[in-house]
Amino acid sequence: MAEKNNTAAAIEQDGFREAVCIHTSKVFDSCKDKDCIEDLRVYPLRCSQAIIDSAFSIRPRSAKLLFADVRVEDISFNRGCYTVDVTYFYKVTGEAFPGEQIVTGLAIFDKRVILYGSEGSSKVFTSKNRRYSEKAHGNLPTAVVEAVDPLVLSMKIVDCSVSDELDFESREIPSEISACFNDQIITSRVGKQLYVTLGQFSIIRLERSTQLLIPMYDYCIPCKECAGGGEEDPCTLFNHIPFPISDFYPPKESPDRCTSGIC
Repeated sequence: MAEKNNTAAAIEQDGFREAVCIHTSKVFDSCKDKDCIEDLRVYPLRCSQAIIDSAFSIRPRSAKLLFADVRVEDISFNRGCYTVDVTYFYKVTGEAFPGEQIVTGLAIFDKRVILYGSEGSSKVFTSKNRRYSEKAHGNLPTAVVEAVDPLVLSMKIVDCSVSDELDFESREIPSEISACFNDQIITSRVGKQLYVTLGQFSIIRLERSTQLLIPMYDYCIPCKECAGGGEEDPCTLFNHIPFPISDFYPPKESPDRCTSGIC
């Protein structure tokens, strides 16, 4: 503990020790979004289509974000700016009425944003990619998408005739997405169709690998000892774990938080 205090005192007295150059990803532009995705078509599983055809309504249960496919392209007439196209794949479940049977399907949402990503013309080669056939990193920035599982706001059933299938543009579903389901996904417009409204929160940013000069105060030396090994028995380790009081009592929140912003 004394050694840690001495280190802190030295930093406070002398300031940073040296300027160091690091290689990292610098964020050039980012945005956050709150999408309310209305009437997004759900491609049901084969076993769920029969349930949907005989149901009066579907009560929403849950939606899970399976994957987000991210693509970056430069804008030719606006240098330094890029389009970021994101395709979200969701696994949606609902409960049919009557019968309370579970229906499952796939929903797909496409989103595009424009962000600034600066410019770069260099090609990057590393010792990890030593084969001639491997491509070097190009000059496009890297798009990063952070998203949580969406909120299922509503689900509805729509009657469609078989002839409507001629006006429908089918979508290609990646095999990795199909593997997340235990039955065939129905993409044709035969029978009743299921639609869902989702609430999606996301953060999208553009990054580039770059070198930055930063002040260094000290090396990151851990301040605590490792636990969980050695000769301690399980009960001794258990005694070190604090009691999870918050798991037994609901959090203290104001009742107004549920109606804030609602007239």
